[in-house]
Amino acid sequence: MTLQLRDKRFGVLAVEKGFITKEQLFEALKIQTEENIEDDKHRLIGVILYKLGYITVEQIEEILEIMRKAK
Repeated sequence: MTLQLRDKRFGVLAVEKGFITKEQLFEALKIQTEENIEDDKHRLIGVILYKLGYITVEQIEEILEIMRKAK
């Protein structure tokens, strides 16, 4: 079963576009999960990837545009 474009998450699209690696996504997801549990706060995965220096603002905007068009 494949994911339809409209169902794909930000991180999956970032990997597919070649902006980040799977390892970088997993690192960001781990940080996100730990923050959700320990600090009771939630940062978007794109924000975490940006803060880690793995993705640029332009790349974030490109992914968000793809997600907007898929809806």
